[in-house]
Amino acid sequence: MEWLNYHHLLYFWTVAREGGLAPAGKVLRLSQSAISGQIHRLEDSLGHPLFERKGRKLEMTETGRVVFRYAEQIFGLGRELLDVVRERPVDRPLRLVVGISDVVPKLLIRQLLASALQQPQRVALACHEDQFDRLLGSLAAHVVDVVIADAPVPPGSEHKLFSHFLGESTVTLVAPASLVPTLRKGFPASLAGAPLLLPTVGSSLRRNLDLWFERCGVTPEIVAEAEDSALLKAFAADGMGGVFVPTVIAKQVCRRYDVSEVATVDEVHERFYAITAERRIVHPAVIAIRSAARTELFE
Repeated sequence: MEWLNYHHLLYFWTVAREGGLAPAGKVLRLSQSAISGQIHRLEDSLGHPLFERKGRKLEMTETGRVVFRYAEQIFGLGRELLDVVRERPVDRPLRLVVGISDVVPKLLIRQLLASALQQPQRVALACHEDQFDRLLGSLAAHVVDVVIADAPVPPGSEHKLFSHFLGESTVTLVAPASLVPTLRKGFPASLAGAPLLLPTVGSSLRRNLDLWFERCGVTPEIVAEAEDSALLKAFAADGMGGVFVPTVIAKQVCRRYDVSEVATVDEVHERFYAITAERRIVHPAVIAIRSAARTELFE
């Protein structure tokens, strides 16, 4: 029967968590050479390298990231075991840190995260909203557990990350009631000169919309551009113009922002991804997000 040396695993976990051999040595009160030797033994027993050197820094390999996730759970359960035996209160939540690309609609995020919060174990949720490229850096540094975005990891990315497709949706134009009759009549030709609120240039949805406008031969009046999709919907609620939203949440958007559906654009799709630092998702809450997206939200 094969056994895992948990002392070796502890040394690896501490180095990964502390960010290097020197800070790990201070925590463990061991020399760097002693820790390094124990980690090499763990690598030999697993048959895979766990770290690779990038300049002066140690970075986890793909296998190292998977092992780190399991080590987090193993040592967390160990602490819980001590609490139970010593009759201390135990209510350790499962921590989930989600990076959210600011272009992804918040109502969609809410539906995705609802499945993560329904785990048997209580979930402590933390959300960080930022630009896509910065979130990928945070994921590579293990600051967040998963990034939810409207695009996969770009080719040639400096970070070794993995994209998991969640689903796709057509888009629907919604607008304040005062604009709906005009926009509906003769759609999409009615968009020529029409006041629209669009995501910023460079975003996946904006590229797709610009191509569609070109194919339709229309040039709308762009009243405002923003990276934050919630801000565009707030502008629409104020009567500034129409905004495109994923069809799967269009009815919710209409109720929340007091706008109405104009038309669905079948030629334009938004795709959504969960991006992780490991090829195989191991975090139970992230597994729940992917499952709910594929079976409930994007049916």
